[in-house]
Amino acid sequence: MYLDIHAHFAQEGYEFPAEWERIRAAGVETVVLAGDTLAHSLWHARFCRETEGAYFAAGVHPSETEGFGQETLGALEGLLSEEKCVAVGEIGLDFHYPFPEKRDQTAPFLAQLELAHRHHLPVQIHSRDDYAEMIGLLRAHRELLTDGFLMHCYSHGAAHIGEFLDLGAYFSFGGVACFKNAKNVWESVRACPADRILSETDSPYLSPFRGEKNSPANIPVIVRQLAALRGEEEETLKQQIRKNAKALFPAIG
Repeated sequence: MYLDIHAHFAQEGYEFPAEWERIRAAGVETVVLAGDTLAHSLWHARFCRETEGAYFAAGVHPSETEGFGQETLGALEGLLSEEKCVAVGEIGLDFHYPFPEKRDQTAPFLAQLELAHRHHLPVQIHSRDDYAEMIGLLRAHRELLTDGFLMHCYSHGAAHIGEFLDLGAYFSFGGVACFKNAKNVWESVRACPADRILSETDSPYLSPFRGEKNSPANIPVIVRQLAALRGEEEETLKQQIRKNAKALFPAIG
């Protein structure tokens, strides 16, 4: 069975239970829903309580950190004891757009890293156009990474994989690996060690079919492409991804 380690459902226009039935019919056994705001983390928590095979990570995305403070942090902490909560995330840095200011993203990121560390949970990290700052922060705070971390939708290139590996990283790849012009991502897929690779969709974004809304139901398409790029059998990679997911996120059933 397939696994989607990173997707978003809250307020994204999916029709449930029909969409979940379609996902399961595609052979996707497990979906981890990533939080980008507190409200969406709460929504995902409610969904997961009622849905077999659905798990969630609670966190605030770097682009949504305006007003982030102790109240938000306390509310997130309240979600971490939920049975279906497997990680803190997605958290990190995003320097693609000018706002929020770079300096305003760092404190919420570190506060959520510390939260995860206190609760012995791994983290899902969003990292876009920020290689130097991200690797610098992770190296400076490597004591907070002892429960593992995922570089979600990894985009920093094959040349830097070893630097993140040295800190204990796992890497997930999604629909971008299916794009014809994504040679940078292809190289990263090939360079990623077998025991560190995971599959994701980042639904509803980054569909392998350009112009379409993404869904975890597309995971088989993505895993097939990852296996082809790596010269592996799809079934072998599928089993390895399941093993890796359990290693990084032990709360997954």
